[in-house]
Amino acid sequence: MPRYFFHLRDGDDVLLDLEGRDLSCLQAVAAVTLEEARAIIAHDARDGEIRLTYRLAVEDETGQPVHRLDFEDAIAMVRRIPVR
Repeated sequence: MPRYFFHLRDGDDVLLDLEGRDLSCLQAVAAVTLEEARAIIAHDARDGEIRLTYRLAVEDETGQPVHRLDFEDAIAMVRRIPVR
């Protein structure tokens, strides 16, 4: 089973995933990427600040990029319209 590495990036700064995860296909990679991004966003929300400048960049075992998710694409911001 292929191993994929989920690196957290913010501009030029990067937090490397040195362990990676074994996943069966790119569809699974996309699902895990979304799950991980939302988990980070949820954790950050508890601290009162969500950084939508982050992104997860996924690479395969050879270092080739296979998927990317910007945090702003991981959630939908919904603002309520006041009821009159």
